[in-house]
Amino acid sequence: MELAGYIDHTLLKADATPEMIVRLCDEAREFNFWSVCVNTGYLSLVSKALEGSPVKKTVVVGFPLGQMATMTKGAETVWALENGADEFDMVINVGLLKAREYQKVYEDISEVVESAEGKIVKVILENCLLTEEEKVAACAISREAGAAFVKTSTGFSTGGATIEDVSLMKFVVGDRCRVKASGGVRTREDTIAMIRAGADRIGTSSGIKIVTGGIARDKGGY
Repeated sequence: MELAGYIDHTLLKADATPEMIVRLCDEAREFNFWSVCVNTGYLSLVSKALEGSPVKKTVVVGFPLGQMATMTKGAETVWALENGADEFDMVINVGLLKAREYQKVYEDISEVVESAEGKIVKVILENCLLTEEEKVAACAISREAGAAFVKTSTGFSTGGATIEDVSLMKFVVGDRCRVKASGGVRTREDTIAMIRAGADRIGTSSGIKIVTGGIARDKGGY
């Protein structure tokens, strides 16, 4: 199975330096990963480093807690869109979901979807903090709000992707959304298992190990 095209090559940790980001981009070009995934503060650097490359530029929005104001998420999305982002991974407001404030959760996601102007939006559910009922609700709301993907995790909370969660998410969203597995996916075997369970994209800092079978250059964050 050709895996490089599934991978968002990721570096989101707080102490990521410009040099590390440039190296991330160089690796993505070398191994033909689908995208690099970074915080918005490094988007301009990534755009320069990937100039002339087919590798996509993915940014996170409202990361990693998802608790900022909806309009702030929208503004971050607009700025990133204007500065060359191709895809947007936004963090759901977990507290509002758990409080069953479903309309507010829907509006939060819709703001980012509308601000992205048709580009891909992935909604990070942070499944490790959710009950099964909450996971189902989050997937259904994301689907109805126009998200292109639902995503398992930020990689910064208490757990990451599981086969069971990926299968459940795919069951709920059906053909109307895709699924991104992130958090703890570090081997070729893990990756293939996630894809077979229904994942269409993998977020990881271990992409090189996954595609080569070598030693992971673990950068943190996923």
